[in-house]
Amino acid sequence: MTLAPEETIRVGSDLATRLSAGMVILLSGELGAGKTVLAQGVAKGLGVAASVTSPTYTLVSEYESGSIPFYHMDLYRLGGMDPFEDLGAEEYVHSDGVTAIEWPEQVRSRWHGDCLTISLEHLGGDKRKIEMAGTGARSNAVVRSYIQMFGESGGDG
Repeated sequence: MTLAPEETIRVGSDLATRLSAGMVILLSGELGAGKTVLAQGVAKGLGVAASVTSPTYTLVSEYESGSIPFYHMDLYRLGGMDPFEDLGAEEYVHSDGVTAIEWPEQVRSRWHGDCLTISLEHLGGDKRKIEMAGTGARSNAVVRSYIQMFGESGGDG
């Protein structure tokens, strides 16, 4: 659980230190749950210098200034578009960077590769519940590493 946006950013930043090229993060949660804030933390942890904002109207934002590229997708306003055919989503999920996808439901039904799924829940005020799970070897290793960090630091995870 995080109690402030800065803590959600820190979760993303800490998580980024465990990510490598080609990793995909699926960010789920209601409007205002903190998906973009967590993505900002991932970008910060990857060393992205630019300000990361919600790509709702552009659908995909590319950030090349970090240690590895960061691609931030928001599929909320996708409408009838196919994320694989119309957006080239497959190119991003098989890229040399880290791809974070907000509102991934349309992608999830067509792509079954290894990814880190993160669900955020707004608990009132600035409180957020964050749950992570992996769907394959790489993402499960990230989750285990992150949990181990909390065990060593005495955090409540």
